[in-house]
Amino acid sequence: MAAEGTQKTATAAHWIVLFTSAGLEAAWAIALDQSRGFTVLVPAIVFGVACVLSLAGLGYAMIGIPVSIAYAIWTGLGAALTVGASILLGIESPSPLKLLFLAGIVGCVIGLKFAKAPARATPTPTPQPRARG
Repeated sequence: MAAEGTQKTATAAHWIVLFTSAGLEAAWAIALDQSRGFTVLVPAIVFGVACVLSLAGLGYAMIGIPVSIAYAIWTGLGAALTVGASILLGIESPSPLKLLFLAGIVGCVIGLKFAKAPARATPTPTPQPRARG
């Protein structure tokens, strides 16, 4: 666990793994639906594998990306990709309102990527009394 105030240094690998993990989140969500309560074998297996890989990738990404950013991006992008894939696969039908809110999720995820934490004020040292000599 990083000490309080310690900055994490995200590399391109952390971001690539995070975005890949969000895609795997969409894969496991759709596979879970298609498994029909784990009664259809192949989607149930896809669910298990994608779920483990998605969470492992999220854990790796959090080594370099703060948890508040990584988790929000993982869930937001995963949800947006789930809706998008469901529409493309014909599982769900699109609607203008659904697409508007989907764009909002993606916009918020992009905003989090560029949000900067406010600078912390450094405490002023307390003057020490002089020793009498």
